[in-house]
Amino acid sequence: MEKAVIAIHGGAGTLSRSNTSPETARKYTEALHQTLLAGQAILAAGGSALDAVTEAVRLLEDIPLFNAGTGSVFTHAATHEMDACIMDGRRLDAGAVAGVRCVRNPILAARAVLDNSPHVLLISDGAEQFAREQGLEIVAPDFFSTAERAAQLRQARGQEQVFLDHDVPVPPISPDTKFGTVGAVALDSQGNLAAATSTGGMTNKRPGRVGDSPLPGAGCYANNANVAVSCTGTGEVFIRMLAAYDVAALMEYSGVSLPEAADRVIKEKLVALNGEGGLIAIDREGHVVMPFNTEGMYRGVAWVGDIPSVGIWQE
Repeated sequence: MEKAVIAIHGGAGTLSRSNTSPETARKYTEALHQTLLAGQAILAAGGSALDAVTEAVRLLEDIPLFNAGTGSVFTHAATHEMDACIMDGRRLDAGAVAGVRCVRNPILAARAVLDNSPHVLLISDGAEQFAREQGLEIVAPDFFSTAERAAQLRQARGQEQVFLDHDVPVPPISPDTKFGTVGAVALDSQGNLAAATSTGGMTNKRPGRVGDSPLPGAGCYANNANVAVSCTGTGEVFIRMLAAYDVAALMEYSGVSLPEAADRVIKEKLVALNGEGGLIAIDREGHVVMPFNTEGMYRGVAWVGDIPSVGIWQE
């Protein structure tokens, strides 16, 4: 096995390099870098992959740059409905929440479901009540709101459309309104894999809509036998494809390498269904891939003992 490693993403999208100021790019790269350092420190201390991805996603949820937790997009009803999932590759344990409106960190609610519930997925009022019982921080619904998100909603309502975070139609795509679903995958020193994904969904979405992020096998998957995966992009297509699990299935049943499996899912199968997005994945040997079929994806990777590496655009 290679040494422990963590990878993260902050969403894939049509991020115009020419329209992104150095200062804006710096904000994103610094946020990714600091998040990687936190996850890397957990792994370096012998911590679990599960704890590393939990903490990485929790931190990203607290950064308004990304569409998860604070800074989540608005529904058509001008509310926030957030989803999250976490999966432990040791025994295929998973925990998830969907449609939560007042839990400060949805990923912590998903982790509590994994650790302390016989269920896999809790939604809405039931998920929020469970979070309260677990002692998680509960906040007012407007805690998650930002002026940028409100502007996105007004634009989407005016055009009577639902927008993926990276498809807000500001030509060229403005980095000031580009935010993204977040996720993390990790391999620890014991050879265990874990994955976590969290999102605020789609701008102007119908209340009650749930995407791929909280669904094990669609937007999040981890299995010690092969791979940990976190996805970002056109949620409905990722659900139909079971995209995260498809990477693992291609590796298990077709015997292909992680790079080949991930590229086939993102650059062939997703495209065939008019889907956009990307994924991050780590296999049990510590190989890392981060393919995407858009102009950019906020992403980064950190092996224990090495300096973290982050990126935005296609290299």
